[in-house]
Amino acid sequence: MEETLDLNYTLLRNTDQVTRTEFVKNTYKHLAGAVLAFIVVETILLSMPWAKSLASALVSSGTTWLLVLGAFMLVTNYAEKMAAKSHDRNKQYLGLGIFIVAEAIIFLPLIMMAISAGGGTSLIQQAGLITFALFAGLSLVVIKTGKDFSFLKTALTVGGVVAFGLIIAGAIFGFNLGLAFSGGMVVLAAGSILYQTSNMVHKYSTDQHVAAALGLFASVMLLFWYLLSILSRD
Repeated sequence: MEETLDLNYTLLRNTDQVTRTEFVKNTYKHLAGAVLAFIVVETILLSMPWAKSLASALVSSGTTWLLVLGAFMLVTNYAEKMAAKSHDRNKQYLGLGIFIVAEAIIFLPLIMMAISAGGGTSLIQQAGLITFALFAGLSLVVIKTGKDFSFLKTALTVGGVVAFGLIIAGAIFGFNLGLAFSGGMVVLAAGSILYQTSNMVHKYSTDQHVAAALGLFASVMLLFWYLLSILSRD
């Protein structure tokens, strides 16, 4: 008997090859659109006369940065749940939109630091190209093998909790987490890409390509953040 979700929404893995291929295409189209929208929103923020003041305010102290991170986590968690648990396309788009704007704001200090360190946008372009190459390679592994990477969920959850704990400790006690931490987060982001790509193939229903794109976008931006952080170091 075919496995279905509530309201008779069919899981993608129970459909034919044509439907699965179309779903994957739509997901990656929306992911590309999300990345483009992020670039547009970030560019608008950077052009604002108060951009430097906002960036400075976000990282003015360890406590402030923790509050910013806390607010970011709450907003993005809400957006992800709104998209992932809904079969309403409008809610999925709203969740994706909220996530894009939140990412643009949280990235502002890092983008400005990268521009300053690289004398322009060269570091951002390098980080973007490396992110794309890693994402393409990891996605290809999942799609070609068809392997279910859902077993990574526990490791990613534990890794995320440990990483956030270290970030909190660094903000409170004022120590730099260093290159090793950023390298570890790149590995965590790579695992997240495998997990989210696997979810796209195995966990979503046929009407949730926007939600699938949001999950992939979150993982891509995490990878981009830490690659850019590494490249921006003096």
